[in-house]
Parts: sequence; C-alpha cells; structure tokens
Amino acid sequence: MFAVPPNTVAAPADLTIAHPVRIARELAADRGSWAHLLRYDPEQRWVGLLTRTESYEAWLLSWLPGQHTDLHDHGGATGAFTVVSGALTERVIQRGATEVLHPLVAGQSRVFGPNYVHQVHNNGPDPAVSIHVYRPTRARMTLYAHDPITGLRRM
Repeated sequence: MFAVPPNTVAAPADLTIAHPVRIARELAADRGSWAHLLRYDPEQRWVGLLTRTESYEAWLLSWLPGQHTDLHDHGGATGAFTVVSGALTERVIQRGATEVLHPLVAGQSRVFGPNYVHQVHNNGPDPAVSIHVYRPTRARMTLYAHDPITGLRRM
C-alpha cells in the first residue's frame, strides 16, 4: 500500500507517447465521443477512423456474427485493440505453424508488434465492437495463407 498526498492531481495522459493499448482503452471508455459514428454492415465488418495524429491513429470497428479479418500483419506498425462490447477471438500464427487462439470479451485488450500475424473473428451470436490503435499509423497490411504443415505463405 501507499499513501497519496492530499490535493494530488493526476496529469492527463500524453497520448503522443502513450502505449497503443492505453489509447485504445481510454477511447473505449469515452463512448460519447464515438457512439454516434458506429455502424453495422451486414456484408462485411464496418471500419471507421476515429482519429489520426502524427504519432498514432485509432479506428472503430463493428463485427456482426461470423465477420472476420483475413490473416494479416500490419507491417512495421505496433498497436493494440480493445473489445468494447461483445466477444472476439484473435487467432495468432507464431513461428512455424503454431496457432494460438485468444478469446476476448468486453474490456479485454491485445497488443502486437511489427510483423505480428493474426486474424480477428466474431464467433459469437451477438455483434461486437472494438477499437484499434496503430503507432505510428496503420501500415500496409500483408495478407497470408496458413497451412499447419507448411506454415505461413504470403498472398
């Protein structure tokens, strides 16, 4: 335990240097700033830009049941995403052919670094919403195919 002196005021986060997961979680908590932007597309997951600065960009995504990304990376970008509502599953392909699934519910986040290969999917019966932050910006994505025997192959 520690004591906080009286009249202590926490300085607001400097988002230009904050970790992407902190930015994603702060944006997720501020529903009033983005709820009016949210849309659902029955054909594909919906994506809307929330903010773009010199140091990061943030995106709002909606996922109807069954919607998913292709297997991809974000090039040299680092980033994070936070599930705001619903549930998503992240499929990560590690070196070789190792596949790891990360089920996520509202309030949970995942972080990633350069050349991190993953796929995000809404396997559940309900819509999901997530916020994704990329530093410095969302790099060009490389798409992959995965075979458990031969491993990853760029598309």
